[in-house]
Amino acid sequence: MISSQLLAYVAILVFCTFQAHSLETFIAAVYEHAVILPNATLTPVSREEALPLMNRNLDLLEGAITSAAKQGAHIIVTPEDGVYGWNFSRDTLYPYLEDIPDPEVNWIPCNNPDRFGHTPVQERLSCLAKDNSIYVVANIGDKKPCNASDPECPPDGRYQYNTDVVFDAQGKLVARYHKQNLFMGEDQFNAPKEPEVVTFNTTFGKFGIFTCFDILFYDPAVTLVTDFQVDTILFPTAWMNVLPHLSAIEFHSAWAMGMGVNFLASNIHYPSMKMTGSGIYAPDSPRAFHYDMKTEEGKLLLSQLDSHPHHPAVVNWTSFASGVKTLSTGNQEFNSTVFFDEFTFLELTEVTGNYTVCQKALCCHLSYKMSEKRSDEVYALGAFDGLHTVEGSYYLQVCTLLKCRTTDLHTCGDSVETASTRFDTFSLSGTFGTQHVFPEVLLSEIQLAPGEFQVSSDGRLFSLQPPSGPVLTVTLYGRLYEKDQVSDASSDLTARALRDRLGD
Repeated sequence: MISSQLLAYVAILVFCTFQAHSLETFIAAVYEHAVILPNATLTPVSREEALPLMNRNLDLLEGAITSAAKQGAHIIVTPEDGVYGWNFSRDTLYPYLEDIPDPEVNWIPCNNPDRFGHTPVQERLSCLAKDNSIYVVANIGDKKPCNASDPECPPDGRYQYNTDVVFDAQGKLVARYHKQNLFMGEDQFNAPKEPEVVTFNTTFGKFGIFTCFDILFYDPAVTLVTDFQVDTILFPTAWMNVLPHLSAIEFHSAWAMGMGVNFLASNIHYPSMKMTGSGIYAPDSPRAFHYDMKTEEGKLLLSQLDSHPHHPAVVNWTSFASGVKTLSTGNQEFNSTVFFDEFTFLELTEVTGNYTVCQKALCCHLSYKMSEKRSDEVYALGAFDGLHTVEGSYYLQVCTLLKCRTTDLHTCGDSVETASTRFDTFSLSGTFGTQHVFPEVLLSEIQLAPGEFQVSSDGRLFSLQPPSGPVLTVTLYGRLYEKDQVSDASSDLTARALRDRLGD
């Protein structure tokens, strides 16, 4: 009896102690890192040759980690590929990999660096976390041997994983995540056999982690939020911006709002490949963001976030739109391509109006008022309901108000970065067949609009005030995960897309 009472007392004491030390807010940091790339080679370098390159990048990361800690940050996220870069084959990547154990082993590499073989990168990251009393999130490579007893074992006898690691403020490895959804060209890595759902608890909330291309798919990204109720997502990425809808700051902030979580996105800074755009995003609004195509410098961002953000009311994404009567505007519909998807568009011909455009099951409704209707700029309302098959296969429903690149309607959907037309008001809705809709507002010069718009419970994305800059796009980006499938045509389109994106 006494022992059971004692155990109960200890349990209550531990709970109360944890509660007493829990924080209502925390300071988050993300670092956009100008990565130093290795020299291109067809033959593997030695481990001894690989380590100096990684240490040069770790020197830069150390500067950001130390600075963030001095400014009171509790956690810092660094980008995908931030330690050794990209453009590897399986063999040329191998010297850069370490054996990363399951965090259940209870390991502080800084204190015991040789416990799992030669692990100098994990040792250095662990010591950076410990010496600065800060959680450190980094992306490195994991290697796991296998043999013929495993029918899926690669011919070279090992699995290689694109891996996120998290070290706590004592330097202990507390999370390891193997990227599930590898982007085209990541042939140097293997995907895990099953998606890994990785979470960890802190005194400032529950965290989940995934990497780059994972954000476009259900597992593990959506599962972390809907089934595991994380408060904050950690997101190392090497994101190539694709306008008008998949610019990093635009889409990542929209995902945070659509899913109702904090989102810490750390991108590589490599403007020649359109890699820039990092941010600290709360469910209600971006708190800090960075987009810079002009300089070669990295950037450290910090901001305060709620440890347990208030989850917004559930949105019925069809409620308002399904009750709108479709009125003929007399305008001619036309088709134009947005990132290889053929949208149905209507041109906005008046300074103010109410327009509807439909494609398949999706009807998009827009009410708007421009400050003025310029003769040198064209805007259009577009709808897309279909399977996207370039650089991945995923089913979309998208309603978008966007600026066309020129006054030629065939340029509607092309990449455009500047605009002059200001809107006094806008309200966009659609008859979506999904609850997973991500609201985007992007202004001229690739700027976000914090606090200037809102999503209503009946599914309208509307302005709270005239946007602070000219509008590039206002978009509801819907994902129908259950309709994803691989298309036979995707391989040819993918090859074409890659050539176009890399400018070959």
